[in-house]
Amino acid sequence: MGKPTTSFMEELKKQLKAQIIEALNLQDIKPEDIEDNAPLFGEGLGLDSIDSLELMVLLERHYQIRVEDPREGRKILQSVQSMAEFIQSKQPA
Repeated sequence: MGKPTTSFMEELKKQLKAQIIEALNLQDIKPEDIEDNAPLFGEGLGLDSIDSLELMVLLERHYQIRVEDPREGRKILQSVQSMAEFIQSKQPA
């Protein structure tokens, strides 16, 4: 089948945004409010370290991906785009 198409990536990002909102109970935010490259922590979405643990659980629960290294986790959880790229890189070819 080859590499996943761009539409796969777009669907994945949409799905991730909905999962982030649900997992973190962000009631005032809609998926379209989250930009693909906006930082999830600090000035972007304003998430904190507790939220990062929730996102790690989300990756494991929905995508069967376990992140062992916290430094790697910080890079992966920078944005919806970085999360989607990481998930895509872990999918079987």
